[in-house]
Amino acid sequence: MKVTPTAIPDVIIIEPAVFEDDRGWFMESFNQQKFHEALQQLGLPIPRPFVQDNHSCSKKGVLRGFHYQLPPYAQGKLVRVVKGAAFDVAVDIRSTSATFAKHVAVELSAENHRMLWIPEGFAHGFVALEDDTHFLYKATDFYNQKNEQSIRWDDPVISICWPLADSLIISAKDISAKLLTAPDRIP
Repeated sequence: MKVTPTAIPDVIIIEPAVFEDDRGWFMESFNQQKFHEALQQLGLPIPRPFVQDNHSCSKKGVLRGFHYQLPPYAQGKLVRVVKGAAFDVAVDIRSTSATFAKHVAVELSAENHRMLWIPEGFAHGFVALEDDTHFLYKATDFYNQKNEQSIRWDDPVISICWPLADSLIISAKDISAKLLTAPDRIP
């Protein structure tokens, strides 16, 4: 497993070892011991255990995000694409962080096998780059609708250069989300 820090040190790219031969390939999609050791080597905290797995399927151009949950239901997420490809983004929403409102963007695909670790305190969003893109999330807390929040996908403070910008498909909920810097936003 290869671990690569990003511009925001708490968010990391994970590339599992993939063993290929003429029959196909094999990889460990998750190994808790290796994951925790990798985080410790980078000086990052061990997250709470994963308690929920989610799976979404999206058409090309579907944008989902930016989503997060308020404490005490905040979620850390380990995300990956198992079919298709996505432009995946994590936004630091920790108001006291030196990287507040900064983001990390990574292409995740079935072909590159990359995963992105997004700890609590980050909003998450992605756009599907291909039809039938299957996105998997491991989450450190259960979904809680009352604590679910969204930030506008086109927030000018975050300033994401989204691929497929002219043909994005966005839910009404995500279109009506508030800006990150709205007065009633993050504590």
